[in-house]
Amino acid sequence: MAQTAKKLPRKKYAMVFILIGAVCSAVGALLVFSEYGGLPLYSKKVYDLPWYILMVGVLVLFYGIYQRTASRRLGEEVSFSGGSAKSFFLKYALIFALLVLVIVVICIEPAFLKLDVMFDILAQSSIKLIIALGICFTLLIAGTDLSAGRMVGLAAVISASMLQKPTYASRFFPNLPQVPVILPILLAVLACMCFGTLNGFLVAKFGMHPFIATLATQVIIYGACSLYFDMPPNNSQPIGGVRQDFQDLAQFKLFGRISILVPIALGVTLIIWFVLNKTVFGKNVYAIGGNTEAAVVSGVNVFRTIMGIFILASALSGFGGVLEAARTAGATNNYGTGYELDAIAACSVGGVSLAGGVGKVSGIVVGVLIFTVIQYGLQFIGVSPMWQQIIKGIIIAVAVAIDLSKYHKK
Repeated sequence: MAQTAKKLPRKKYAMVFILIGAVCSAVGALLVFSEYGGLPLYSKKVYDLPWYILMVGVLVLFYGIYQRTASRRLGEEVSFSGGSAKSFFLKYALIFALLVLVIVVICIEPAFLKLDVMFDILAQSSIKLIIALGICFTLLIAGTDLSAGRMVGLAAVISASMLQKPTYASRFFPNLPQVPVILPILLAVLACMCFGTLNGFLVAKFGMHPFIATLATQVIIYGACSLYFDMPPNNSQPIGGVRQDFQDLAQFKLFGRISILVPIALGVTLIIWFVLNKTVFGKNVYAIGGNTEAAVVSGVNVFRTIMGIFILASALSGFGGVLEAARTAGATNNYGTGYELDAIAACSVGGVSLAGGVGKVSGIVVGVLIFTVIQYGLQFIGVSPMWQQIIKGIIIAVAVAIDLSKYHKK
């Protein structure tokens, strides 16, 4: 027998969040400002917990305000039922598991509450997010891109090799004059886009499965990058001594604490959100992923869209490789190894269906953050890297199982 859904006016629903958010914000603000006023109301053992209380309060407050102001678009009432509660917990099971893990890490090592830890997590997530946002396009059409990691390495080697200091003893190009920093970056990204074009052509023109097409391209890219990396006088030596203006692209910190990578990743995220949700190209991506035959009947240019998907994915992978070289102040031909697998896993955890046609940018952000927090948190408390791999594998398996169960139900 179907359960009768209980309904609550959306304004009352919103007021609950507004009140909770206001209380948390007030408490957090009181604790934060008491510290600056010289009369701390909390123990130093909780580190920056008041800041987290304040931030959570502000987020909940804004969510409540959004629910109240968007009642016309969302409906005047909110429905609740036992089934909806179950589906809610199933949908966000991994986030709840992440919260439990974070609490465990904090109990073991309270220093995890420092704001600098959060800033480090955001910085480590940034490049991974940019790459994942590129791969998500290929997953949305029930494909994949196994060449993304090698494109990261190619872009890193090309950009770093052309942006070394003139005084560096082991320059890749000893006679190369100092060029504008943007030129090698564009060359690196364009080189990746050429291989992205090859990926798209193999898939769109010959109907080759993206797994095989990108696997073949992955091998080609690694070989080409290794040949370039082995050119004399470098002879496969790690590239170092990169210019400071290049390093600043990834190492500069806003306000002395927040990595410049964070706003860069945020900007890319907003652009990709706009492309997927507000452009014809984005709607075509979802259409092809949902049903290719129906998309063709609807007038979608499948060839052009698939080409665009793989070119865009390669551009983002190349840009991620450039930032990785700037972050580490160097490069080798092995940069980016396994990055594509982490990106695919993060997308899957974030709700991008491997069957195609389903996925949101917000979910990808959450997926990347989940993996970064897990890895950082386990390292923070000294868990063995072997156990970290086991835990990561379990999370991937559970996420994909949940995704497939929802797909079969539909």
